Amino acid sequence: MSLFSDFSILKFLANTVDILLVWFVIYKLITIVRGTKAVQLVKGIFVILLVKIISDTFHLQTLGWMMEQVLIWGFLAIAIIFQPELRRALEQLGRGRLFSRSGNQEGEDQEKMVEAIVKAVDYMAKRRIGALISVERETGMGDYIETGIPLESKISSELLINIFIPNTPLHDGAVILQKNTVAAAACYLPLSESPFISKELGTRHRAALGISEVTDSLTVIVSEETGSVSLTKNGELHRDLKSEAFKELLANELIFKNNVKQTSSGRWNWRVKKNG
Repeated sequence: MSLFSDFSILKFLANTVDILLVWFVIYKLITIVRGTKAVQLVKGIFVILLVKIISDTFHLQTLGWMMEQVLIWGFLAIAIIFQPELRRALEQLGRGRLFSRSGNQEGEDQEKMVEAIVKAVDYMAKRRIGALISVERETGMGDYIETGIPLESKISSELLINIFIPNTPLHDGAVILQKNTVAAAACYLPLSESPFISKELGTRHRAALGISEVTDSLTVIVSEETGSVSLTKNGELHRDLKSEAFKELLANELIFKNNVKQTSSGRWNWRVKKNG
């Protein structure tokens, strides 16, 4: 009886670990495809599966046959269409980087991004060069990246400044930063329809507020009329920020909050809330 009980406990633990590992793999795969074109692919697969279930339930033979053919040949089409992405994922798996990334590396990337944004914004503010820079965080911005011109370039202050120089092909619209790259320029962001926005604010500020209402992104605005620097997050607008205040707020959101998630430090939580 004791041996049977021990066997049952071991089997239960093994099943629990199995389920947790499967959920972990699914979660990591979702984080990989989030904010990319693959998200639309996953949605399409769910729709096809739903139609297949409905056709089987109500015995819709023709529709069921069509969905079956789509599923059979669809996976082959996916392998061909997404061959670069699959190859990249396998390469990362071979390097052991698919499901993990150095926390120190992420911290260094965030610090470099903050320094590049601050340097570029200071330069453009002094010369009243209008700019709109949105930083992707947890919520994917793939749909908005697709509206612009893809760059996939490493972030640098010189690149950001050059993009927003007046009368250049990419200056009109928003730049979206994704991880440690300039994902795209000349992107279209949704305009906020809030009736409480000041009438003196232009399209850039409305676009920055609009994207902050539908994502958790951080968006920086440089006014070409006054050279003032503003920042939006979670539907809030922080206007006329001085250089030091802007740098501190940006660092709190992009560096310190990232450290809070990794270390769960109560001291950092207090500091972020105080400054945020």
